[in-house]
Amino acid sequence: IDMDRSIINVVAKKDVLLFLPYHSFSFIIRFIREAAIDPTVLSIKISLYRVAKESRIISALINAAKNGKAVTVVVELQARFDEENNIQWTNRLRAEGVKVIHGVEGLKVHSKICLITRREGKKTKDYAIVGTGNFHEGTAKLYTDYQLLTSDKRITKEIAQVFEFFRANYLQFNYDHIIVSPHHTRAKLIGLVDQEIENAKKGLPSGITLKMNSLSDLAMIDKLYEANRYGVKIKLIVRGICSIIPQVPGFSENIEAISIVDRYLEHSRVFVFTNAGEPKYYISSADWMNRNIDYRVEVAVPIYDKRIQKQLHDHLHIMWLDNVKSRVLNQEQDNAYKKHLTN
Repeated sequence: IDMDRSIINVVAKKDVLLFLPYHSFSFIIRFIREAAIDPTVLSIKISLYRVAKESRIISALINAAKNGKAVTVVVELQARFDEENNIQWTNRLRAEGVKVIHGVEGLKVHSKICLITRREGKKTKDYAIVGTGNFHEGTAKLYTDYQLLTSDKRITKEIAQVFEFFRANYLQFNYDHIIVSPHHTRAKLIGLVDQEIENAKKGLPSGITLKMNSLSDLAMIDKLYEANRYGVKIKLIVRGICSIIPQVPGFSENIEAISIVDRYLEHSRVFVFTNAGEPKYYISSADWMNRNIDYRVEVAVPIYDKRIQKQLHDHLHIMWLDNVKSRVLNQEQDNAYKKHLTN
């Protein structure tokens, strides 16, 4: 994607992964702006948790509504520290003819998703953005996050179902591809770990690599300890709260964990399961915390494109080899910096 090419036309042909801030957030803005002026675009739906005070995303959505698109925005009013800002944006959007939904009663909408529906010939085609971080121009310069741009029907169909759930909370769907909190995430994650345990028992390739902000859900930690007992190698890159105790002989000797704190805030969540040599990759808005799994609307999306899987593999490998800003998490909690050769 570049300044002279339609992003919609590119995403129609293949998935695109943006790695912020190393890639520019302007591509996301351009994608939505392009949809706002495209005469064949019928609707735009987006969930907003945090946005910038002078948001070009909001401007593009208002422009889309003025151009006759059906625009639906899910605004989370309980986004900590941004409540007042989100109320002001709600009023502005409604004044411009945008349909605003205030999340789901009893749940925070923390997912980062967008769905664009376009008429192409006699049919319609959906395009989706699914990310680990907010649609926020400011944090996009400071936080590391992934944004997947896709027209894969397996994913777009299920993202459309999430927006249907926002519209009518009594509707619940079964998802074959994306992983959605609060109804399915815990069971799906446990199933993925159980598969690694079964593979280890059979002598098949097994392993788990997880990158996230926080790991504190006790049931998921117990499941990782169980995987450890069966010899599943587990690598954790956890920036903040990490309630697992790695490298304890006879208890967690197959678990290693580091934390990276550097120039950018490590905000992306990536889950990788070796799956007997056919790895499964996910990027997600959710940490492995009780609140994210059971009390928020979160979306994890599978990465099916082998080229993008390779990108994620390389990124995680580089982080794991870091010997400048990574600290080893261990039972002593001494936070020693990781020093080793990288050849």
